[in-house]
Amino acid sequence: MSELMTLARPYAVAAYQRAKETGSTGQWETMLQFLETALADAQLQQAASNPQADKERFLSAFFDLGQDHLNDDGKNFVRLLVHNHRLGLMPSIRTLFSHYRAEDEGYIDVSVATAFPLDAEEEQDIAGLVEKLLKRQARLTVHQDASLIGGVVIRAGDRVIDGSVRGQLQRLEKTLWN
Repeated sequence: MSELMTLARPYAVAAYQRAKETGSTGQWETMLQFLETALADAQLQQAASNPQADKERFLSAFFDLGQDHLNDDGKNFVRLLVHNHRLGLMPSIRTLFSHYRAEDEGYIDVSVATAFPLDAEEEQDIAGLVEKLLKRQARLTVHQDASLIGGVVIRAGDRVIDGSVRGQLQRLEKTLWN
């Protein structure tokens, strides 16, 4: 994983610098999300990684697919990745780009997994807790995970706060076995 991030870093830095220059970080984030989603398709991956494929034909077909999602800078970026055989780095590039944007804009993306739906007040409480702990504005993404049984698991950057019943049971089991 770290090798992929190392390879992806110069592309993510270049994309972020261009996005900052043009004042289009939001548009770039949307383009990179589109690219990551599109390239998750197995047939598209196979076509992209086929050394026998004509790169220009692939690019033409890909640009037709993404005509509503890519501007000229995005197309040039894809062209660069295709010609350098780095299209497979897109998930890492998008992750790094999002990290650079969050750092620069002073927020942190927080993933909250919960066994049951949260109301607005509970979400605000979690955001406040994360902001107090990390001294940065929290941007929450909440999703349900019934396997947690109860409670929440909060992921912010490389920190994980496991307040789930499943996590407590696992810690109890580990304690009992030791």
